[in-house]
Amino acid sequence: MWAIIGGSGFEKFENVEVVDEYEGKTPFGLTSSGLKKIKIAGHECLFLSRHGAHHEKLPSEVNYRANIYALKELGAHQILSVSAVGSLEKECAPGDMVVPNQYIDRTKSLRAHTFCGEGIVGHVSHAHPVCPHWTEVIQKHSKDLDFNVHFKKTYVCIEGPGFSTQAESKSYIGMGANIIGMTNFPEFALAREAGLGYVPCSFVTDYDCWDDSIHHVTLQEVIEVMKGNNSKAFKLIEKLLAEPLPGREKLGYSEAGLKTGVFSDISNLPVEQKAWLDVLMN
Repeated sequence: MWAIIGGSGFEKFENVEVVDEYEGKTPFGLTSSGLKKIKIAGHECLFLSRHGAHHEKLPSEVNYRANIYALKELGAHQILSVSAVGSLEKECAPGDMVVPNQYIDRTKSLRAHTFCGEGIVGHVSHAHPVCPHWTEVIQKHSKDLDFNVHFKKTYVCIEGPGFSTQAESKSYIGMGANIIGMTNFPEFALAREAGLGYVPCSFVTDYDCWDDSIHHVTLQEVIEVMKGNNSKAFKLIEKLLAEPLPGREKLGYSEAGLKTGVFSDISNLPVEQKAWLDVLMN
């Protein structure tokens, strides 16, 4: 089953039937509000509003562990992460969608970023953090979409909530980043630990502040671009939900998160810890 995580501007979509709603209680605390099972064009999937149903959580206040755990427990096999980003290059213009395949983490360790610790030692590869199968599927559909889609880009994740200084923006370009956001880390890393395929769809709202010749937009202008991006995301979601779901072995990963990545002997863990770890390892 698909799980859709909706970011800024994507807290809800039109033409969606709500099948069930969940409290979101997990061993890691409560998920963001707005966790539900929905139906789009006859296809059921899970939906979670990343920042809460009313966009009440800062990027660093999101309980990423609870979100990923709950989606896994409810039967998700892959996550479609929809978010708003700034662009660090003219090629990726406002209104375009970017499917990054690499990440640079520039957060400040304020976020719980792993399920490991407290007796669990695990090491999961992040070399290829994005699901190659679904990236190819999006490439196939991109020619039928009425907006530009870019691939093979690098997303730098910053702490926020403030936007970058110009010096920082230029330094990220020097590091090889193409787009900038505040939420995909540790989301993608936790999805990898949980053995879930992760597919980011990043919609550009503005150019970051790296070039003074480009107008630095206001928040209100960003919100206006977001409104148009919401309908674009929904068009893509409809296409992906209609695609057949492959088995995990076809998703292009050489290992399955913590199922193959736990290094320590877990036989002596407390019963409660074993219970939630079993959910993540299956």
